[in-house]
Formats: sequence, C-alpha cells, structure tokens
Amino acid sequence: LQTTPVQGQCRWMLYGIFQRHKAGQFRLSKSCGGLIQANGAITQQNRSFYNTNQHLSAKDSLQSSEEKVGAFTRIIEAMGFTGPLKYSRWKIKVAALRMYTCCVEKTDYEEFFNRCQMPDTLNSWFLVAQLHVWMCLLRMKQEGRSGKYMCRYIVHCMWEDVEQRGKVMGINSVVLKEDLRTMVENFYAALFGYDEGILSDDHVLAAALWRNLFNKNCEDPRHLELLVEYVRKQVQHLDALSGEDLLLTGEVSWRPLVESNARSILKPLSPVYNDEGL
Repeated sequence: LQTTPVQGQCRWMLYGIFQRHKAGQFRLSKSCGGLIQANGAITQQNRSFYNTNQHLSAKDSLQSSEEKVGAFTRIIEAMGFTGPLKYSRWKIKVAALRMYTCCVEKTDYEEFFNRCQMPDTLNSWFLVAQLHVWMCLLRMKQEGRSGKYMCRYIVHCMWEDVEQRGKVMGINSVVLKEDLRTMVENFYAALFGYDEGILSDDHVLAAALWRNLFNKNCEDPRHLELLVEYVRKQVQHLDALSGEDLLLTGEVSWRPLVESNARSILKPLSPVYNDEGL
C-alpha cells in the first residue's frame, strides 16, 4: 500500500505510544497536540479522558436474564435447528396451542365489534385475534429460548386456524391464498407497530392501533382511548403471570374490555392518602 510521509510518521508515533504503554510508561509529549497524561487522565482544553486496562468480554455484557447455551447448541441453532430446551418440545407445543385457543375462545369478539364499530367479517376477527396473539408473544419472549420456540408455534397455530376458517366460510382457494399473503404482511407490520407503541407513550400506541386494528378508519377518539387502556392493562396482567406456568399450561385469562373499576388495575397497589398527605 502506498502511504504518504505524514501517514507513515503517524504510524510510527502510534507504534511508539503503544510500546511505551505496554511498558507502563505511557506519557505523551507536549508537541503531540498538547495532550498530557497525569494520574490516568488525559487533558486537552479543559476536557478529561479516562482510560482503563479492564476490557469487557462478550460474557460480561450478557444480561443475567439471558440463557447461557453451549457451543454445540449455538452451532445447531445457527444451522436452523432447535437445540435442547428447558422443557419438552411436545409440552411447549401443547401449551402454545392452548394459549392460542385462549386468544380465540376467551375473547368477546362481539363486544369488540359493537363498541369499536367494526364490521363482523373474517378480517375484523383476525385483527382482534392478532392483537391478543401479539400480547401473548410479547409475554412469552421474556422466557428465553423456550418462550421464543413457543412463540413460533403460536404463530403457526394462528395461520392454520385462519386458513381453516376461510375454507369453512366457503372462500375460493385462490382468493384465500391472496388474502393470507396480505394478512401475513399486515401481521408482521402490526407486530412492529405494536412493539413500538408498547415501548413508547400512549400517543404512539394509539397510532399503531389506529393503523392496524381500525385500518385507519376510526372517527371517535374514545374508541382509541378504550383500546389503549385495554392493551396497557392486559400487558400488565400477563406480566404478573408465572412464566413457568405459561410454558407448561398455556392458560391465559383476559380482562374485560370495559372494567367496572379500571383505575384499580392501571395503578399499582399503593397506600391511599388524603388531600393533606395523611
């Protein structure tokens, strides 16, 4: 490689600095930009930079909640296979099917259609179902590799159910195939929007619900307010459930769309004070 004299001079300067640093005598002269190290700090125009000899490895940066897997498991999962899980795969699949069944059978779709003024169609049913499936996926992704494996099977059960319902309704196979392709695209776009909304404030969550659940057709802001409150309380309710029980049983209960005392659910348990603070 062709290098200019300035680049070569800088290279030798950095090489000398590195050698002196290894020998424990790292000290820069005043001619190098006015940098002077004193007691582990380098000062330049009233700015301090601190160096350390401790280097974080990949293991140090892992969070405590992440599972530690061996090299063999990482290799086979990189090849597209599933490594050994905490529980039996058969049990996780059964729990995933039961959890999806809870999303479908324990949700009052008629109440959603009436209160949110949604048409009673297969697409409206799917939009409400995917909202509850997303909340289950959001909860199970917190359970490590077993939870992520369960998420994949929940989504698999959902598409099998949607296809079967379309056939029962007598939808043409060609039309059903096109509708399924559109639903798949909208589903993953909705997951991204809901994830962004749950991590942000209510404005972002309301925008995600307006785009995905209402198909940009909601003239009453009270419907959005009701759904934002519903999603927040359901996520809080699911977070309180035991992860081990969810992996083994898949049983999920849902709060009603309209609570008689929703304030008691949205707020954590805390002492009640009067106006004087007593």
